[in-house]
Amino acid sequence: MVKEQLEVLKALDIAKTQLYHFTAIVIAGMGFFTDAYDLFCISLVTKLLGRIYYTVPGSAKPGSLPPNVAAAVNGVALVGTLAGQLFFGWLGDRMGRKRVYGLTLLIMVTCSVASGLSLGNQPKAVMATLCFFRFWLGFGIGGDYPLSATIMSEYANKKTRGAFIAAVFAMQGTGILAGGIMAIIVSSIFDKQFPAPAYQVDAKASLPVEADYIWRIIVIFGAIPAALTYYWRMKMPETARYTALVEKNAERAAADMSKVLNKEIKAETEMVERMTTDESNSFGLFSMKFLKRHGLPLLGTTSTWFLLDIAFYSQNLFQKDIFTAIGWIPPSQTMSASEEVFKIARAQTLIALCSTVPGYWFTVAFIDIMGRWAIQMMGFFFMTVFMFAIAFPYNYWSKKENRIGFVIMYALTFFFANFGPNSTTFIVPAEIFPARLRSTCHGISAAAGKAGAIIGAFGFLYAAQNQDPKKTDHGYPAGIGVKNSLIVLGVINFIGMLFTFLVPEPNGKSLEELSGENDGDVEGERVYPQQGNNRSVPV
Repeated sequence: MVKEQLEVLKALDIAKTQLYHFTAIVIAGMGFFTDAYDLFCISLVTKLLGRIYYTVPGSAKPGSLPPNVAAAVNGVALVGTLAGQLFFGWLGDRMGRKRVYGLTLLIMVTCSVASGLSLGNQPKAVMATLCFFRFWLGFGIGGDYPLSATIMSEYANKKTRGAFIAAVFAMQGTGILAGGIMAIIVSSIFDKQFPAPAYQVDAKASLPVEADYIWRIIVIFGAIPAALTYYWRMKMPETARYTALVEKNAERAAADMSKVLNKEIKAETEMVERMTTDESNSFGLFSMKFLKRHGLPLLGTTSTWFLLDIAFYSQNLFQKDIFTAIGWIPPSQTMSASEEVFKIARAQTLIALCSTVPGYWFTVAFIDIMGRWAIQMMGFFFMTVFMFAIAFPYNYWSKKENRIGFVIMYALTFFFANFGPNSTTFIVPAEIFPARLRSTCHGISAAAGKAGAIIGAFGFLYAAQNQDPKKTDHGYPAGIGVKNSLIVLGVINFIGMLFTFLVPEPNGKSLEELSGENDGDVEGERVYPQQGNNRSVPV
């Protein structure tokens, strides 16, 4: 037996695309812009931090962050993000999306500024305070994942819901791009105002005292776009799905959406009461009924996000090889501090512009045409193909005359990560779970992804080291080498394809239809649409 859908939710599902949709995209998207800027801008300034705080007088090369410090600076935000995804995902289902949404933004703004104002001038003091505030910055960023996705999915109509959520996530690419552009601007201004020779010409003069401001300005800038959207976040009404299906307040849900949609909507108090007290819609996260209805889809969303992020974040390890191969970044001793920041930022900006950003927007354009499942499967497939195409003939690609081909292959893996599972793993968990557990389940899926990111960013940092202990980076033990690391990543992408078979296809369905909140008590018989067609399988 299928129940009739609430009028307020049906009105949202069939609403034509209008101004409030784009307002929601901008408000949620600016949060993701800030998330990406704050998470990825640190990679632009780690070389500078090494020069400022770890250069040894008389050394032939500028200083660099010791392995343990580099791991802490780059990874502590990922750990904080994982914790924030779990905590704020759970809190978003307990306190409401809107109330928690403002809190995450305040944490992000405060900790962005505090990171740039890290105390002291001694290495231990600066790095300790930087890591402390970047952990809490990551904690706030983590809350933005489940909340932004859930809010956008609950506001969107069912016809273009995928594109709207994808557009929010696509702001991640814009944030990465903005980080590179900001670093280019700041380093260029400082290079002009405080010109300095290369390190090998005059080591001391290559690092003016003013260079310490470069990384601080770049890091602090991340607070500005977040602060600008705080007022609009607080003006957004709570989503009707949370108000009606979780808070059980039919009158407020109808009143809020009447204003948003500019049409009169009837408050259906009795129907809300029946839906929310029905035994089939009142089970908890740790119940057998949840396991039967949503266990396999949750395994699908967590496993694919976990595997994707191992590959996606470890790919960043090879950027330095790419940049060096095509001459974008010369040896550090041939540049001044500000010049090195400029060239690293320029390289990252070009990669973002040519492959990362287009991939996100291809997803926006095609997700409601192709469906989530097809895009995710296609992305994992091509990531596998290009990773193996790089890995097995790695010695061939490493020759100078073949390096352009290597760069193209590398860029295509990034493109198909974003026009593929990097986008869909964010979108699907916001669509397929019940309203009262939607934010929590998205947070669990996202946290699994960040666990993969931590493995990718740090496990492969060590794994990719040369097998000859004499040829490893300073301070690192011998690893399995770049070639073998790439083969492992190709296998991980292939396993991601296999787990995609557990992920349902939400395209064109209402959220209540997908989650079973419109169904009667038909335990074990509810169906999920699968693999981009009309076939259904029992769950």
